[in-house]
Amino acid sequence: MYKLLRPALFLSDAESAHGLSLAALRIMPLGKWPDPDPRLKQVVAGIDFPSPVGLAPGYDKNAEVAAPILRMGFGFTEVGTLTPRPQEGNPRPRLFRLVEDEAVINRMGFNNEGQLAASIRLEQLRRKPQPGPVGINIGANKDSEDRIADYVIGVTAMAPYADYLTVNISSPNTPGLRALQDKGALDALLTAVMAARSDATPIFLKVAPDLQPADIDDIVSVSLDRGIDALIVSNTTITRPPLQSRHGGEAGGLSGAPLKKLALQRLRDFRSASGGKIPLIGVGGIANADDAYARIKAGASLVQLYSALVYEGPALAAKINTGLLQLLDRDGLSNIAQAVGSE
Repeated sequence: MYKLLRPALFLSDAESAHGLSLAALRIMPLGKWPDPDPRLKQVVAGIDFPSPVGLAPGYDKNAEVAAPILRMGFGFTEVGTLTPRPQEGNPRPRLFRLVEDEAVINRMGFNNEGQLAASIRLEQLRRKPQPGPVGINIGANKDSEDRIADYVIGVTAMAPYADYLTVNISSPNTPGLRALQDKGALDALLTAVMAARSDATPIFLKVAPDLQPADIDDIVSVSLDRGIDALIVSNTTITRPPLQSRHGGEAGGLSGAPLKKLALQRLRDFRSASGGKIPLIGVGGIANADDAYARIKAGASLVQLYSALVYEGPALAAKINTGLLQLLDRDGLSNIAQAVGSE
């Protein structure tokens, strides 16, 4: 069905189509909970994930459609990025389909309604049991004079509504944000964030793919020292491999198929640097079960996707879950945890 509808959907610009899809999910009747196969269950940071396949942040920025997303076959979803204060983000156009490359470039700039508006929706969501965890991705306002303080605010404000929190310091669309990945700045940030955590809400850290080996060693060292519960590898890239689309020269973060090779290598790098001492979540260029399984075998306990939904449609998570079960059968494994780091 999606393949039939996609040409008409692609007549709209990418951001308008995104808005239409959110509107459709908001009015869609909620179906029954998916019946996940227990062989796909994962436990990360003490959280039960019915499937390792999650939706990355950026789609449900304002926590509007978490329940419908979980009923599409995703084992978990991550809302945001949410900043302390609402902000409009960068001027439009700021989201581009690269159809020939099965990719997306965005320079959204953390456009969101702010943490207060999202918390109202998330409080309502938590009144009812959900079939999977809901994570919250937090960031800093573009005009903030103290970005570490913004993350502290985010932890304090959003922890009551989160199964886990993700500290996002890897977006390329907020000037200077990635500098928080430098060792000294990262240590100061994570020290403040962990001190602000008043309960046991797990804290994940999302990193960029555009890192040098020394950066990776530093990030792993600081994360282990400060007790970070998992690393998400990785965000979009500012590098540009050869691209066919006319939008290939747009500024912003590149995601989708062209990111796959780089993101997989960075996952391997973080696995090697950490020696398996910290759980990893693989993101970037995942479009099918083979892609997801490759990340899992490279060391990812969980995976996330987003850009592939643009090209494959809303049934993608369920298809990947089915494919993962077939791959487990092929390899003679009884559960997905046995595949983690097995390459």
